[in-house]
This record gives sequence, structure tokens and C-alpha cells, in this order.
Amino acid sequence: MSPISLVKLPLSSSEGWPDLIQRRPGMLKVFGLLVLPLSLLPPAMLYFAGTHHPEVFPGAGVERNWLGVAVVFFLAEMVTLLGMGWLIRQVAATNSFAIDYHDAYLLAGIAPIPMWLSSLGLLVPDLTFNVLFSMFATALSCALIYQGVQALGRRHDEVIAAGIVQTVIGAGLVAWALLLVLAFASVSV
Repeated sequence: MSPISLVKLPLSSSEGWPDLIQRRPGMLKVFGLLVLPLSLLPPAMLYFAGTHHPEVFPGAGVERNWLGVAVVFFLAEMVTLLGMGWLIRQVAATNSFAIDYHDAYLLAGIAPIPMWLSSLGLLVPDLTFNVLFSMFATALSCALIYQGVQALGRRHDEVIAAGIVQTVIGAGLVAWALLLVLAFASVSV
């Protein structure tokens, strides 16, 4: 897939997605070439920001084991990814969208790309900037799930697709909030 095709994924269910469906990349390839490298960005950026400008995080006065935070965050990301693939499949099936487990996990691996890339915002030591950047990334992730559900489910029903996205993103946001709490609360020095 070309980078231009990837950029089109959150914008349309008929551009970029058909190429992805036709190629049907193997899950090991998707994990090794996409998910693993990009999912390492947030833990690396948390470690960097925590050791170079910890004032960007709430509770800045608390000493933290930033390597521990990064490791816990990465492990929680992997567990969340597995749960999201399963959830996408279940919610889609409940709503008569024919998304198999391969496609559900493919979507679960693609959807967080904007959020993973938004961790690069931690290079800028400004909490407001990072919150806004993360919100934009979350909106792009929602768009990816919305377009992906329609494309991979081979059904264009905007209302049901929006309901699926609402359920999946709601669960995803709860998981991310718990992930952040777990990462920051469990590894104080």
C-alpha cells in the first residue's frame, strides 16, 4: 500500500480499504511491520518525556520509574489490542456486519496508528498541545474504525457503523484511561 492509500483510510470506506482487503496481509506481517514498531513509540516517548521534561505530566512532583511506566504501558497496549480485535468482531457480528477475526484484528491494528503517532507530541513539553494533539489523533482513530467497519463488513449502513464505532471507541477510551492509570500509579519510585 502506498502512503497516499493509507492517508485515505480514515476518509472513505471505498478508497484504500479495497486494496487492503484484496491484499489481505497476514497477521504476523501486520504485527511485525506495523503494530510492533508503532506501538513501541508511546512507551519510548513516555520514557523520553518523563526523563527529560516530567513537568508535562499531571502530578509532576511524584518521582516515577519511567522505564517501568514504559514497560507497563507497552504490555497494557498489547492486551488492549487483543481485546479490541475481539470486541470489534463481536459488536460487528451482533449488528450483522460480516467481519471475521482476521479483519477485526487487522482493524484493531490499524485504528490506533494515529494515537501511536500522536505520542511524538511528547517531544513538545506542553500539556495543552499534547492534549489537543491526542484528541485529534483519537478523532482519526474513530474515523478509521468507522470507515474500516463499513469496508471490512462489506456493508454501508452509516447508522449501524456509527453505533459499532461508538461501542468500540467507548470501550477503547475506558481501556486507555485504565492503561494510563495503571502505568502511572503502579510504578512510582
